[in-house]
Amino acid sequence: MKGITITLITKSENGVDDFNQPIVEETEVIVKDVLVGEPTSTDIENNLTAYGKKTAYTLGIPKKDTNDWTDGVVILPEPFSGRYNVIGRPTAGIEENIPLRWNKKVHLERLEG
Repeated sequence: MKGITITLITKSENGVDDFNQPIVEETEVIVKDVLVGEPTSTDIENNLTAYGKKTAYTLGIPKKDTNDWTDGVVILPEPFSGRYNVIGRPTAGIEENIPLRWNKKVHLERLEG
C-alpha cells in the first residue's frame, strides 16, 4: 500500500486584537504517506449523530505523525480534490499492535465551494 501527500491546515491562537478577540494563525503542513478511503456506514452514522456532519472520506495517518488534527482543514489532491474539515478528534491504535505503517484514523467532511 502507498499513501499520498496531503496538506493539513492547523489553527493556533496567537494573542488578542484591539477588540480582545483571539488572533488565529493558520499553518500549512505537508503530510506524506496518508491513506484515503471511503468511510464505513457506521462511521457515517456515528459522525452524523454525534456532530451532525456527513463523513466524505477517512484518512489513515502514519504512525510517526505528531500533528494536531483536531479542528483542522485538509486539502486533498486529485482525484479527491477539495478542502475538508476534520470531524471530531482522530482515533489511534497502539503502534506496536498494528502491523502496518498507519495507526490513526481521521474523518473528513467536504467543505462547500
